[in-house]
Amino acid sequence: MSDQAGDPLNMDCSNFDADRYLERLLKDYSLKQIMDTEANIVKDTQTLHSDMQTLVYENYNKFISATDTIRKMKTDFKKMETEMNLLASNMNSITAFSEQITGTLQDTRQQLSKLSGKHSLLKRLQFLSTLPAKMKTLIEEENYVQAVQDYAHAQKVLEQYGSQPSFQGIQEDCLAIVREMKERLKGDFQAAGQSAQCLTRTGELLLQLGEKPSDLAKEMLQSANQRLHEQIVMLQDQTDRDMIEFVDLGLDGFLKDLNLVVSSYKDMFLTKLIEQERDDFTEIATEDLNQFVQKNMDKYMILVQDRVEAEMGRGDSQVMLRALDRLHRRLLAMGNLCRSIDMSKTGIEIVINAAHQLCKSHFRTLKEHFGDRMSSVRLALVTRSDTTTPSFSELISNLYFSTVEKVKGVLQDLLVFLQPEWSFNLKSNYKGSLCVDGIRENLLVAFIHHIIEIMMSFCSVNSSSPPNLLLVLSKTCLEMDQVGIHSLMSLVDDLYEIESENSATLTHESELCAEMRDAAQALLDTYVRMQGLNISQMLRKSVETRDWLNCLEPRSVRAVMKRVVEELNSIEGILTGLYDSGTRTAASSDSSRKTHFSLSATKQTFRSNWSTYTPSQLESSFASNIHRLFTERIEIFSSVEFSKVSIVTGIIKISLKTLLECVRLRTFSKFGLQQIQ
Repeated sequence: MSDQAGDPLNMDCSNFDADRYLERLLKDYSLKQIMDTEANIVKDTQTLHSDMQTLVYENYNKFISATDTIRKMKTDFKKMETEMNLLASNMNSITAFSEQITGTLQDTRQQLSKLSGKHSLLKRLQFLSTLPAKMKTLIEEENYVQAVQDYAHAQKVLEQYGSQPSFQGIQEDCLAIVREMKERLKGDFQAAGQSAQCLTRTGELLLQLGEKPSDLAKEMLQSANQRLHEQIVMLQDQTDRDMIEFVDLGLDGFLKDLNLVVSSYKDMFLTKLIEQERDDFTEIATEDLNQFVQKNMDKYMILVQDRVEAEMGRGDSQVMLRALDRLHRRLLAMGNLCRSIDMSKTGIEIVINAAHQLCKSHFRTLKEHFGDRMSSVRLALVTRSDTTTPSFSELISNLYFSTVEKVKGVLQDLLVFLQPEWSFNLKSNYKGSLCVDGIRENLLVAFIHHIIEIMMSFCSVNSSSPPNLLLVLSKTCLEMDQVGIHSLMSLVDDLYEIESENSATLTHESELCAEMRDAAQALLDTYVRMQGLNISQMLRKSVETRDWLNCLEPRSVRAVMKRVVEELNSIEGILTGLYDSGTRTAASSDSSRKTHFSLSATKQTFRSNWSTYTPSQLESSFASNIHRLFTERIEIFSSVEFSKVSIVTGIIKISLKTLLECVRLRTFSKFGLQQIQ
């Protein structure tokens, strides 16, 4: 930069040498470049000349304006100096006059201050003198808030100067008015139907009037108890309403009032510090409130529980649960207000108890239904006619399927407790889970035990029940053992998501099946004994009433024996449609064969004689069974199998045992012995 400033060949430099620049230009550049350089220099010169003229004109105008401004400022400053001198003179005059006025009004100011103080005192005295009348007017207008504010404003003055004669009358009038206002406020405080804001406002006014907080809190709970008791009495009379209307009345009446009392109580006594009470006031007040809520909730829940029990069996369980769901939702909302009391637990217990009650109602219904079906079966057997009444298979099928379908319907009805739309969830609650298990145990398992108990009551030999009824019941028990119990237990486990296989407290399916099969076996054994005894009775009378010493030579089988065979044929005909034929076990050992009863020389002779005397209608199975009885060891009263052969054999064994005993006790002639043979 310094080199360029001292360069003589640079036109912008102060020591520019034009001759040297021209000499170098002529030496180094061509003619055309020299001419171009000349044109550029001329152009730059003209541009600079124009810029210089413009700059001169602009500065000249500014200079002229500055000159005019300076001339004008000189004139203005002279006028301002004159005015400032005049202002200073005026201020001095004002200061002198102010000092004179202050000196003159000094005494007057003191008098005005005294007068102002007296005026304020007179206004306060006027307020005190008019306070009783004003308070009466405000009380008549029920503007208790303003009345309390006015009294609180004058209370300290009255307490301080109330002993003086001039204020004593005013104080007495005010105290009388305050007592009257307290009575009115207490009446409003105890009145039913007050909103939470009204109760809180009334309570705060009473507190401002000097009511003791602890006494007011107890009085509030006592009056609330009375109002809530009236609500309970009113609900007890609503027996003509359905469950939803009943619960809605309780929600809009009892529970709404209870919420109102709790929220007002907390606003007045628990949410703020009360200095004039003991330190433990908050704890005592909280405990009193909890006891109050618990006591009244217990009363209401007992009332709801009684209503639920009364509704059982009368209406739709869906309607009842919808009502209980509304109640449970309200109790959950109240739980946020009364955190020390588990409202949700109270609500779920009502639902669980309702489920237990409904289970009991359904259990009674199942027992009644089963009793009716049993009566129908007995009536059908008593009035049985092959052309007008159903067969034994149909009777068994009707009894079995009607019972199973009825139980399935009941299990489906109870499933309404587990619908996801309800606010309560029985499966998530411990007691609710036990309730679900109770549906399985106290309803289904208990009903199966009831069926077994009823069936076993027919197993007495002295029972007056017809034998065919025992056969129907035995076959029904067998169907329950083989199919029915499994289908019902699987259904209840699937519907209610019960893991019975992994539970040590729930009844297992195999236990019920074993008990049901034992009942079927006992009924079948009783049937065999009763049928055997019926045939034995005919045989015994036939043998005992005949004179076997003086009888004639036999020509045919006696009529009673034909009747026995016909009876056995009828029994087998009934069994054919109910049980499989079955197979007999292999013949017993030789030692047992030696004990068979023999009235002839050889088995072939016996069989040929039997064939000779057997009527044409005797089936081969009878003959085969009777032949085996005389060749094997006989256990007369052993349990029979669930097959036609075993049942008929059991009846025949009892009959022939009776015949043998009767023959053993009689004396026969030749012709009598032939008849027996």
